[in-house]
Amino acid sequence: MPGDMWQKFANLRLLYGFMFGHPGEKLLFMGGEFGQWDEWNHDKSIDWHLLKFRPHRCLQKFVMDLNNLYQSEPSLYEVNFHHSGFEWIDFRDADNSIISFLRKAKDPDNFLIFACNFTPVPRTGYRIGVPEHCFYKEILNSDSSLYWGSNMGNAGGVHSEEIPWAGKPYSITITLPPLSVVIFKPVRGYWS
Repeated sequence: MPGDMWQKFANLRLLYGFMFGHPGEKLLFMGGEFGQWDEWNHDKSIDWHLLKFRPHRCLQKFVMDLNNLYQSEPSLYEVNFHHSGFEWIDFRDADNSIISFLRKAKDPDNFLIFACNFTPVPRTGYRIGVPEHCFYKEILNSDSSLYWGSNMGNAGGVHSEEIPWAGKPYSITITLPPLSVVIFKPVRGYWS
């Protein structure tokens, strides 16, 4: 992984969030859940001693939270092998190295929105299209301080606006932390 220690761990969290968001089965090799530096070696134990260091503990917490999200959100596992479970929102923003997509359950009203920032540059006021006019709760942010991130985010969520964007009838304006994935879930009937 390129960059300093913080960027290496941020990149790894981004990679795992992106992987868990995409359809198909998930696979992590032993030690990957806490950021083991060395390749697995059948002649020795994995490097559990690394968990005494905060970045490794925080990565392990992130992977644990991803696994819990995967188990609790049907949109991440119900339609894993059919095109109806995945929909691009925007994969064309090469200038900013940002992609966004939807994951859908069997009930297409049950969905999550993923937004990934593949650069070390924070993006504020970034607009993405959404299918419904409601509140979008930020349910996971790889840049949270819980995961050794900078704690940049969306204050728990954002309301959509009646501004069509990227082929969707509504849109949200979000903050995308550097080298991060943020995941949103629609909350209907919530207006403050």
